[in-house]
Amino acid sequence: MAAPHFSIPVIDFSPFRSGSDPTRSDVARKVVSAFKEAGFMYVKNHGIAEATISKVFKESENFFALQDDVKDPLAWRDPRANRGYTKIGREQTTNANDPAEIAALREVAPDRKESFEIGLETDPEFRNYWPPEQLVPDFRSTMIHFYDACHNLHMDIMRAIALGLGMDESYFDSVVNEAWHTLRLLNYPPVERRLLEGEGQTRAGAHSGKAHHSNDLYFQSRPPIDYGSITLLFQDDIGGLEIQNPYTFEYVPAPPISGTIVVNVGDLLARWSNDLLRSTMHRVVAPTRTGGDERLAPTRQSIAFFCNPNEGATVDCLPGCEGSEGPKYPKVNSGEYLVMRLSATYD
Repeated sequence: MAAPHFSIPVIDFSPFRSGSDPTRSDVARKVVSAFKEAGFMYVKNHGIAEATISKVFKESENFFALQDDVKDPLAWRDPRANRGYTKIGREQTTNANDPAEIAALREVAPDRKESFEIGLETDPEFRNYWPPEQLVPDFRSTMIHFYDACHNLHMDIMRAIALGLGMDESYFDSVVNEAWHTLRLLNYPPVERRLLEGEGQTRAGAHSGKAHHSNDLYFQSRPPIDYGSITLLFQDDIGGLEIQNPYTFEYVPAPPISGTIVVNVGDLLARWSNDLLRSTMHRVVAPTRTGGDERLAPTRQSIAFFCNPNEGATVDCLPGCEGSEGPKYPKVNSGEYLVMRLSATYD
């Protein structure tokens, strides 16, 4: 029997943002269908201005161009805060959960990227680590504005998911409204292609939002990194993102499409839906590039906005998602779960 067709759909979100009830419901059904089949979608007409996105990429580039003696004091320190700078090789995105195994993998196949995490600016307990304003004058204001815009889009997508699952559109509002998210700036510096050709070598290791589950019929392993509800991914024009076809286990390129955002299901949303919505393995590899020095994989930038339920939210099986065998997962507190997963990811 042939494997089902696999593709990442492009969904026009404008009818949901401004349309009538029938068109909103149609978009909601398309969103849920994409998340059931692929776990990913491209979204166009999403409401975040291209000028805003371009400004964020420019400010991200400015940050990563700073000297190490400026970036290093901003180092990521605490999984409860999940803020700050992560130098190349510190994070290991993998299917391993054991700290010793993750440490060994860092030695053999370190992730060849650096990142900077930004949380809710008004958080009463944890502060963001901002670089000196005189070095990057527009950085802080740009990121705060973008954070708010991404949160608003996240709320709309969660409403579409609720409607597409046959629930009231506002079902998730009270448990995802606190903007308890993480904005992550990512920089993949140029690297010799030969260094990416060894076993297990990628620019960011294969990962999904879904932790391994013994009843999983689709994946041999489910590495964790997209821990929350959904992820909004903004790509530059270099490419390198690949999605695993869940039927053949082959990786399929997810090239940048102008004017779109890549959106995928995270760990907690998969749990919430009892795996009805798919958390799909993905990775970043050296892109094929013509021109220039073919021995080097070029610089790549991306911006990820990891959307999370509220810190105190309880994630339990959604109505209508129980299936014939009932819920696969016990209830879990969102905040405790996210801290646990982050604690295992960094050294």
